[in-house]
Amino acid sequence: MVMRYIPALRGVVLSHSNLHFPSKIAVIQADCPFLICPIEFDAAIWSPRVGMKLMGKISLSSPDHVSLLLHRTFNVSIPRHHIPKNEWEFEYGPAENDPEYGAGATTEDTEEGPSKSTEGDVGGKWVHHLTHAKLGDADGYLTFTVIGLTVANEMLSLLGSIQSDPFSPEHLPESGPAAKASPTESELERAEVQNEIQLADDDESDDEDTFKTLGKMSEDAAAQEKARRLAVEKATLAEKEKKQKRKAENGESKKQKRKK
Repeated sequence: MVMRYIPALRGVVLSHSNLHFPSKIAVIQADCPFLICPIEFDAAIWSPRVGMKLMGKISLSSPDHVSLLLHRTFNVSIPRHHIPKNEWEFEYGPAENDPEYGAGATTEDTEEGPSKSTEGDVGGKWVHHLTHAKLGDADGYLTFTVIGLTVANEMLSLLGSIQSDPFSPEHLPESGPAAKASPTESELERAEVQNEIQLADDDESDDEDTFKTLGKMSEDAAAQEKARRLAVEKATLAEKEKKQKRKAENGESKKQKRKK
C-alpha cells in the first residue's frame, strides 16, 4: 500500500499510522467465509493536481522529451511540444563510440580540477537558441506545470509543460492536421486517471454484487425447495383423497351387493 497510487484516496500513500478498528463487531455477508469490518488510520498522501507548479531535477534530455525526477522518487516527462520551440533547441552530444568523448575516453585533470559530466547531458541537452544556456538552473532543477497524470502498475507519474500557456490547444504533437482533431495529452491522461478510479470503484461494487448474488442465489434455492415441498405435499394429499374416494366407492358397491 505504501508508495502506491490508491484511486480511492486519489494519491500516493507515503506513510500510514494509528490503524484501529472503530467497532468491535464484524459483518458476515451471505456465505462469505471472511469477516468484513471497517478500519480507520492516519495517512500522508501525495496528491498532485493538474495546474500545479512543481520543481524537478532533469535526469535525461532527448530530442523528443525531457525527463525529470521529482522528490528523488516520481518521474516527470515534458514532451517536445510542451517546450517553447522559439526559445529552446536540442543540441546533440558526442556519440558513445567516439574515442575522444565516448566510454573509452580517458579523463585528464586540468588546472581547475578533474572534468565533471553533468547529469542529464548524456546524448545531448536543451539549450537556449540565443544565449546557449542549458535548460534548467545551475543544479539542473526545472520548474514545470502539471498538465496530466499517468497511473501504471499502481505507480504515478506526471506529464509536465514549460509553456507559458500549457493548456492551449496549439501545443499539440506535430503529426499533421489529424492531430489537431485529437484530444490533448492532458485530457488523455486525466481520462486514464478517471478510468483507474472507475476500475477501483467497479472492483468494490463487484465485491458487493458478488455478495448480493450469493444471497439471491441462496434465497432462490430456498424458494425453489419450498415450492418443491408444497408440490410434493399437494401430490401426496391428492393421492390420499383418491385412495379414500376409491375406498368409499368400493364400500358402497359391497353394500349394494349384500342387499341384492
